Amino acid sequence: MQFDDVAIGKRLFVGVGDPKLLGTGEKEIRGSAYIEAPVVLGTPPGEVEATLMVGRDKNSDSNNPPRSVHIRGNERIDGDDGTANALYVTGGGTVDSLYVDGDVYVTGKVDCDNKGRLAARFSSADARPKPFDLKHPSREGYRLRYACIEGPEVGVYHRGRITNSKVIELPYYWKDLVHEDSITVQLQPIGSHQDIIIKRWDDERVYLQSKGNMPIDCFFHIYAERKDINPLIVEYKGETCEDYPDPNHHTIPEDERNYKDPDYATEQNTKTR
Repeated sequence: MQFDDVAIGKRLFVGVGDPKLLGTGEKEIRGSAYIEAPVVLGTPPGEVEATLMVGRDKNSDSNNPPRSVHIRGNERIDGDDGTANALYVTGGGTVDSLYVDGDVYVTGKVDCDNKGRLAARFSSADARPKPFDLKHPSREGYRLRYACIEGPEVGVYHRGRITNSKVIELPYYWKDLVHEDSITVQLQPIGSHQDIIIKRWDDERVYLQSKGNMPIDCFFHIYAERKDINPLIVEYKGETCEDYPDPNHHTIPEDERNYKDPDYATEQNTKTR
């Protein structure tokens, strides 16, 4: 059968089931509906993967709204063991996977009891060590915790070993990434005392010299301060991180931020010449 319009004054039942949740007798909920499922709305891609599948509107009589689902009010998701994730969100191209206009709260049942509103957590985390924690790779029943190096600059490093050469090649992009006059070099000879010195350096290479021109074999650590963004303002007056003098780091919308804003440029933090 085919109908142009169907008006249902009380309730709609589709399929086999006993929808007691919708009430019975005097407690029945008028205007409610029970559908055994699955239910498909619009044109969702792929095969049937859910009780309710929603895709974009392809009805030629409608104005093709830009969203598949728009919910006004509060939502709740109770996960189970049906899939690995209670909520799985993907984006495409320039589409953000998830945009939240408001605050997000986590319970802390996992992740070492990290709970609370995320905005508050991010703020308080600025004052704490930045660790990562993992199962110990060598000792059964132990865990391993490392923390990020912290310092009064926006620094990068390059490290390695040089053998039978007098030139350390820096990453090719350092010439556009770091201040040449912020570079520092530490050397550790391997196997014997070689009396290695640094003759000179630029933003592409470090030139070495050893005593009596003996072959060089050493480890090296090279540090430098980035120049593609403004130097870190180490000390500033305020009560919270929101008081940081450069608003590009907090109040300005992400897509409008300029971390090289000349209005907030300061002297670089490290100079070696």
